[in-house]
Order: sequence, then structure tokens, then C-alpha cells
Amino acid sequence: MPPARKLRLVFAGTPAFAATALDALADAGHDIVLVLTRVDKPAGRGKALNESPVKQRARARGCALEQPRTLRDEALQARLRALDVDAMVVAAYGLILPPEVLAIPRHGCLNIHASLLPRWRGAAPIQRAIEAGDAETGITIMQMDAGLDTGAMLRVEREPIRPDDTGGSLHDRLALLGARAIVAALEQLAAGTLVATPQPADGVTYARKLERADACIDWTQPAQRIVDRIRAFNPVPGATTLLERLPEAPFKLWSARIPEEGGAAAPAPDGERRPVSAAPAPAPGTVLPAGNRLLVACGDGAVELTELQRPGCRRMKAADFLCGCRVAPGERFVAPAATEP
Repeated sequence: MPPARKLRLVFAGTPAFAATALDALADAGHDIVLVLTRVDKPAGRGKALNESPVKQRARARGCALEQPRTLRDEALQARLRALDVDAMVVAAYGLILPPEVLAIPRHGCLNIHASLLPRWRGAAPIQRAIEAGDAETGITIMQMDAGLDTGAMLRVEREPIRPDDTGGSLHDRLALLGARAIVAALEQLAAGTLVATPQPADGVTYARKLERADACIDWTQPAQRIVDRIRAFNPVPGATTLLERLPEAPFKLWSARIPEEGGAAAPAPDGERRPVSAAPAPAPGTVLPAGNRLLVACGDGAVELTELQRPGCRRMKAADFLCGCRVAPGERFVAPAATEP
């Protein structure tokens, strides 16, 4: 259904999350006069240039497209001003919008941010929310300003984080939610009913950019923390660990859970957490006897690895993995730093 008033828009975004919003805006009937996306990057073993999902969708829809390396270029800014647009919609673009660009659209620049601001400002809000054990997250449509995700909130949509969510599954739901939210926000903008609310001063957290080092599992951490990290970094960048006797071959961990037996330490009547057994606790990272299951000792009990992958092989359920890769009780999984002399 066409919007109450068609708006002239510039759209700026790069990954699949943004491509979902671009499709929704075009389907809603808005006039997308220009799409901005990051320059093509080499990818894969052959280092062939890889087009962003937004570029692919823009070309498929016949949208005008530019791939500037910076938005500080005065000639580009002049072209943007000449377009006389109502708003710029930004979703995971990857380039800083300078004040000169923020001021160009008639109604400014609206950002689709995948968190409940001010929690998880920054580059990786989806993964950081799962990693932190948050019970919910959502989408904030934000009026962009010169700060890092500090602008006023225009629309907020909440989404529960399910116990089995991964970074990938939550990303896909939030992409759809963000697409619906920006279409609804623009309908309000066109009707003159969109209200800006300043972000609360309390509760600010920052979602650092994902680095490969973040995904290395520290087995001294509590079981729930480890399970949440494995979920958060599936599929990108993928949680990793090393088997102590194979320090050059990192394993990828795709899913895990806390086993009903041998899990986190039970709370004592006085509230203190004590080991389930009086026997000395195995060192964190130690593989525990469990038949065709793969239990690993951690900081407060054990984690059961349910799907993992060794280098050069496909992802496998733990039972299949153990048939091809003999990991004996008493062996240890370690973080990379633990293998250095």
C-alpha cells in the first residue's frame, strides 16, 4: 500500500540488515532517489571484489547508486543537496556522516539501530546483547546527530531474546523488525505526528566492534557466560577454542548448553555457590567423561558442546564429531594465549 505521502529519500547502508530495510522502503512506495553503500571489498581465497547486499538490491530495483569512500567530499555533498530530499535513512552503513551531511535532508537523517538505546550504542549491538545475557533487545529509529548513536529516539520496537537465539537468528528477526519500524516512522513523519524523545542519561553501554579475539573461549568463565558467547558469535565471527595437544588447529564452536548434571555450582542454603561435588574440581577446559557427549569443565561447572567443527571439516553434532576426532577425558581445551611459551 502506498504511503500517505511519498517521501524523497536517500538510503545509506551496506549489509543484509540494511538491504531488508531498503526493500521495505521501496515496497512502501517511497521515492529512493539515491542509494549509498560501501565500496566493494575483496573476499574469499581468490580475493574477488564482493558487492554488498545493499548494492545488489539497489541494482535489482534500478536505484541510482554511489559508493563514496568518504562523505566529507564537497562535490558529493553538493550532489546530495541538489537532490532536495525529505530524509536520509541510514542502516549499518559503515561511514561517518559529518555534520554537513546530517543537515542536508529536510527532516535530517534517520538511523535504524538494532538495540534499545541507550543500551548497546556502537557497532555490534546484536551480538553484544546475547553475549551479555540480555532478556530483550529491539529496534530504535533514531534522529542522527554528531555523536555515536546519541540522537533522539523516534520509534522503539521491543523484541525478546530467545534462549536458543544465535547472532544469526536474532539478526534476521531484527532486520525485519527494523524494516517495519522505519516504514511506520516515515508514515508518522509524513503525517506530522513523529515525536522525538531524548535518550535517557542512564543505562548507556557500548557494543564494541567484533574482533576475532573476542570469539576465543575462556574456560575459566561461568557456564552461562560461555554458552551465551557461543550463541552470540554464531555465525560471525564464530567462537573458537584450541585443543591443548593441537595448538595450531582452532576448533569452531557453533552451539552449546548447560547440562542438567554437572552444570553450574548449586547455591548453598546461605546463598554461597559451592561445587556440586566435594571432589576437587577439574581445571577449566578439561574434557569430562560423558560417553558420546562432549562436556568441558568451566569456571563454575561444565558446558556441553553440541555442535562444533575442526579445521577443513564440516560442522558436526558432538556425537559425530567424537567419532572422527578422538578427544579423551582429561584432555584440555585452552585459549590461544595458554599455548604460548
